[in-house]
Amino acid sequence: MTAPNTFAHTLRIYWEDTDAGGVVFYANYLKFFERARTEWLRSFGYAQEALRTQTGAIFVVSQTSVRYLRPARLDDLLTVTVQVKHAGQASMTIAQEAWRGEERLAEGEIRIGCVDAQSFRPRRIPEHLLQAMAEPAPHLALSPPTSKNTGPLE
Repeated sequence: MTAPNTFAHTLRIYWEDTDAGGVVFYANYLKFFERARTEWLRSFGYAQEALRTQTGAIFVVSQTSVRYLRPARLDDLLTVTVQVKHAGQASMTIAQEAWRGEERLAEGEIRIGCVDAQSFRPRRIPEHLLQAMAEPAPHLALSPPTSKNTGPLE
């Protein structure tokens, strides 16, 4: 399921994530991808607000593409992965997937730009972050959850 240097974040599906048909509303996968990218940055020691206040840099999404393969439903436990496909000086392309166990539900590609927090003009990705992303990543979570639900009702 996961390749080297792939970060994995788990989350559970709640009522608020589903539509009238009882499946995850398609746009919510973008929220799940965003949460995983935020936790991925945090795994390097960079909370987004701290990155903004300490370096003046923020990340903005400039392009998304998502392919939906299978539906997720209430109480499903998903693993959302993050893998950098390409990192340039001011932008990066990230591949993301949502999994339920060994079943891939959605896959996407997100292009992210680094901009100045005040002017919103493109700027270089902070060098220390680029270095952290380039190093082998033993801190990354590679194991998917093994159960759909947890608790006494199963």
